[in-house]
Amino acid sequence: MTTATTAAIVESAGAPFTLTRIDLDDPRPGEVLVRIVAAGLCHTDLGVAAGALPFPLPGVLGHEGAGIVEAVGSGVTSVVPGDRVLLSFTSCGACGNCRDGHPAYCATWLPANLLGGRRADGSATLTRGGQPVGGHFFGQSSFARHALADERSVVKVAPDAPLDLLAPLGCGVLTGAGAIWNVLKPRPGATLMITGAGAVGLSAVMAARLSPAGRIIVVDRVPGRLKLAGELGATDTIDTTGRDLADAVAELTDGHGVDGVVETTGAAGVLQAGVGALAARGTAVIVGAPAFGTAVPVDVNHMLGGRTVTGLTLGDSETQALIPVLVDLVTSGRLPIDRLVRHYAFEDIQQAVTDVVAGDTIKPVLRVSRP
Repeated sequence: MTTATTAAIVESAGAPFTLTRIDLDDPRPGEVLVRIVAAGLCHTDLGVAAGALPFPLPGVLGHEGAGIVEAVGSGVTSVVPGDRVLLSFTSCGACGNCRDGHPAYCATWLPANLLGGRRADGSATLTRGGQPVGGHFFGQSSFARHALADERSVVKVAPDAPLDLLAPLGCGVLTGAGAIWNVLKPRPGATLMITGAGAVGLSAVMAARLSPAGRIIVVDRVPGRLKLAGELGATDTIDTTGRDLADAVAELTDGHGVDGVVETTGAAGVLQAGVGALAARGTAVIVGAPAFGTAVPVDVNHMLGGRTVTGLTLGDSETQALIPVLVDLVTSGRLPIDRLVRHYAFEDIQQAVTDVVAGDTIKPVLRVSRP
């Protein structure tokens, strides 16, 4: 049997999102059927829709889902029908990195989340007219009124949790916060720099404000976003429209540089400047993903001062541990992600895409169904 539902499908690379009827497979062992209440729209969704990654199209994207469990497959123990849940990435749970608490670096991460479009055994979770379409995106494909999620993608939340606010926790907020708390782990008084004041960058700002860091510098070219960064916790902002980043950082830090950088723009030149701005023993965290094959030159002698450059996926987060903490911080008002969110009806998904590409919206969240 299958569940007939409506999904926003991308027919081919560069095509818009269009709503269409699809059939969703019944939950198999370890799977959960979720009625989607809300779903965040992320730049990763846009990159895949544009053809930047070889995800099978036509397909259904979406990886910041939030909803209510309707059915569970055999062996599922963490949730039951009626539970409210947030959805995040999937992982195998058995490889070395998963066992060590680093599921974002799971041995199966790329095929299971980004490239495969099907279950690990090759079977399709979504069909249309009897033909498979790409699904299982981040173990969920939540741009639909129903999603079939891996149990490892599902995090249970409170019965009164505001799902249309919390949906972005599964990727964008998780990534920004994890960059600060899981990787940089700033010491008291540390100076941090966050390049890019989008959803991930501003989430990093809010997380840094909750850390013992003494100075939080935010870099962007949009005055409105820099203003918001200041309201969310940035102590200093740099508008690189008319200023050289290296000169501005040197001026702000009396030439000492910064202890940590979170680079979210995906611009190679910005990353290079961020690495150059590191103080001795500083760390630059690469979050923004440029085109495949992009290289950034590094001054080797500069690195000999104990400086580190590291890549990051999804905040190096263990979702069952971190997402509940983020939920508590949001609902208590200490992590005001509502300042980033703009809601759209599910039917207006393409308008949400237009607005986020234009920079008019920081974090679009689709309201898919009633809670």
